[in-house]
Amino acid sequence: MDMESATILPPDYVPSADEEYMNDMQVEYFRQKLLNWKKSLLNQSQDTLEDLRQGGLNQPDDIDRASLETDKALDLRTKDRARKLISKIDDALKRIEDGTYGYCEETGEPIGLERLEARPVATLSIEAQERHERMEKTYDDEA
Repeated sequence: MDMESATILPPDYVPSADEEYMNDMQVEYFRQKLLNWKKSLLNQSQDTLEDLRQGGLNQPDDIDRASLETDKALDLRTKDRARKLISKIDDALKRIEDGTYGYCEETGEPIGLERLEARPVATLSIEAQERHERMEKTYDDEA
């Protein structure tokens, strides 16, 4: 199915619980939300790369140099987080293509519009996520 031309959203469209869950409009809404988020992250990442290329380490004193190195380390960490998030966005876009987006990968139940609004890359329902976190905490407590 070609998602590019499948559904045209009105500019003011917001998913509603009154509609059928993951109907064409909702799927397109989240597809565009994910694509815009990815584009924004890629732009930020490009800006970070430009900043890293332009900032030389020939600062006049040790304090300035240390500050610059700390800034660069933070930029690289931010870039790595963005890279991981872009990978999750790509995975979510694949789920849109195969028709599994919006459904918990563990239970098959709807993840829910509010959760997807807050975290469009979510793969688990809140209940499944909480179960995972409890299991991780139990495991961490035993370790």
